[in-house]
Amino acid sequence: MTLSTVSVADPNETLPVRSGRNSIWRRFRRNPLALFGLVVLLLLGLSAIFAPALAPFDPNEINPYDALQPPNAVHWLGTDDLGRDVLSRLLFAGRVSLMVGIGSATIAVLIGTVLGAMAGYYGGAVDKVIARFIDVVLSLPVVPLALVISAFTQITPLRLTLILAAVSWMGVARLVRGEFLELRSAQFTDAARSTGASNLRIIFRHLLPNAISPIVVAATLLVAYAILIESALSFLGFGLQPPTASWGNMLYNAQRYLRNAAWLAVFSGVVITLTVASINFVGDGLREAIDPRLKER
Repeated sequence: MTLSTVSVADPNETLPVRSGRNSIWRRFRRNPLALFGLVVLLLLGLSAIFAPALAPFDPNEINPYDALQPPNAVHWLGTDDLGRDVLSRLLFAGRVSLMVGIGSATIAVLIGTVLGAMAGYYGGAVDKVIARFIDVVLSLPVVPLALVISAFTQITPLRLTLILAAVSWMGVARLVRGEFLELRSAQFTDAARSTGASNLRIIFRHLLPNAISPIVVAATLLVAYAILIESALSFLGFGLQPPTASWGNMLYNAQRYLRNAAWLAVFSGVVITLTVASINFVGDGLREAIDPRLKER
């Protein structure tokens, strides 16, 4: 791994990182799938942010006389069983699904980074306790565990975010632990110790910046993972409940009308698939851009 953020001679000195960032961007933009995924995610994010301005109708407005209309000039993506505009609900559902995905991934990364850093840096008994705890949680099936938790509480976007974070931090913790086990014996770490730097300063000022690249890649993939789990829970009826719209519960509601209103499932399913695929494309592009040797393997 390239140690571009710290000087061995002076641990308190930070080297310029602009050239490193530029080279990562140059390698990233050479990947057409990664660029495609980035553009799609930007469009989805902007559509979610500006959903109130873009949505042609109130997403919760019920009109039984317009129920199950196919796509037409008024309702571009048709209407659902209650006469609600599908396009408007998809736009507002994107707010919820992306917020849950990004929020849970952020919390999971924070938890995994802290625990992994402590285990990798301190080693010994601390490492054993944290590593065994990670193994125990990893042994639990994710979806059934999330189903059990959600069965005992009323699901809101915030609670769903916390549930998904609680079942998805372990991979980040193992990744950070492995990085810190390697970095704690590096020369710049010894140099920092020789200057009397505290353990917390060494962890957050010297080691963490050199492990940030794989963490960023893992975070992007966690967003896709969280969106899939949210969709699975909603599809099984344990996710967000109506009238709150998410892509998952829209797909769940559409399964009753596959014969006479297939567009309900098609549009929500396409959005979920496109979002998850785009995040994976961006994650793969970042991984290759950060470590070009991966592309040659």
